[in-house]
Amino acid sequence: MKASTFVYPWDVNGDPEAPARIAALGVRQATLAAAYHSTRALTPRHPRHRIVTAEHAAVLYPTGDRWTGRELRPYPAGDWAPGDAYGEAAAALADAGLEVHTWVVLAHNSRLGAEHPDTSVVNAYGDRYPWAPCIAQPASRAYLVDLAAEAAVRPGARGTELESLGWYGLQHLHAHDKTGGVPLGDAGMYLMALCFCPTCKEGYGDQGLDADRLAAAVRAALEPLWQGTVADEGWAGVEKLLGESNAAATRAWRDETARTLQESAVRAVRAAAPDGFQILLHADPVTYHVGANPGVDPEHILSVADGVVVPCAGGPGLLTPFAAQDRKGAVIAANFGVVSGMGGSPGTLASDAARARELGATEIRLYHAGLASDGDLVAVREELAAL
Repeated sequence: MKASTFVYPWDVNGDPEAPARIAALGVRQATLAAAYHSTRALTPRHPRHRIVTAEHAAVLYPTGDRWTGRELRPYPAGDWAPGDAYGEAAAALADAGLEVHTWVVLAHNSRLGAEHPDTSVVNAYGDRYPWAPCIAQPASRAYLVDLAAEAAVRPGARGTELESLGWYGLQHLHAHDKTGGVPLGDAGMYLMALCFCPTCKEGYGDQGLDADRLAAAVRAALEPLWQGTVADEGWAGVEKLLGESNAAATRAWRDETARTLQESAVRAVRAAAPDGFQILLHADPVTYHVGANPGVDPEHILSVADGVVVPCAGGPGLLTPFAAQDRKGAVIAANFGVVSGMGGSPGTLASDAARARELGATEIRLYHAGLASDGDLVAVREELAAL
């Protein structure tokens, strides 16, 4: 079973031992960040630092001419990833015998939302989510498609993994996050993710809805949750809160918007990439889910991309809808956390991967070689050897 680990350029650059240490885990591939959101990250073994603070979403390589004169364009990294940080790290990992694929975060960018607030998702109360570009807006879509093509196809990369290629919502650890006081559940999170920017209002209108009445209906549906009522889970909970026809119309607009963006981005990457370049999407098989692993229709996405990376932190059950498509040659990669301090379980990786394989996984992903402790890495190495 092919295994790859996620890694940041700052885990590798300046640490001559990092590439060999990563290769020694038993992975064949490194999925290396080329465009990434703001973060504060540990580097437990780096000879020069222990904490890296990436102050804003950035590309980790020098951008090309396609952005000249454009209002929406990617931001260069600061001193946490100067110059061609991606290229330097990719070359070192390749020299260690690893196949390098890019890791590209797309619709998740707080600085973009801060500097261009009109690009952000706007909820039913009028609150903007600066971390979440609205993927329905033409300018945002053009930016995301071009970013996908440029960041994915870096020199020497054999493939890419596209994260956040879909709707983003409330679920984001934004600065010192204080949003957990009311349990919104699956249904409440969907309602809080509905966008009411001008483009989305027009989209709801195309579905036969009056956007202002819909926003009022969303606010009314959420009121019991603010008072402490627990909503029914799943789509049935959304329908109960919002009404079946309203719920169906919002989902139709959002599903189509996400599908067409995914198609456009994959098409742009293929046009820029060499033959044999692999394109995977981080994905959830429930279309109305939002976030880093946005909801997709399994049949559709496996007809567009070469495969998916599926979150398995809560167990491998999300693999089943993708495996059920029985699409020959599709990659279905089970993504496991291996940082015990972040809830991962490196010591059960072999059994977890075996179970994932039974459910249809063809590969595994490990999050994250740069963040893990020495003890976690020892466990990963032993568990992969057992596989």
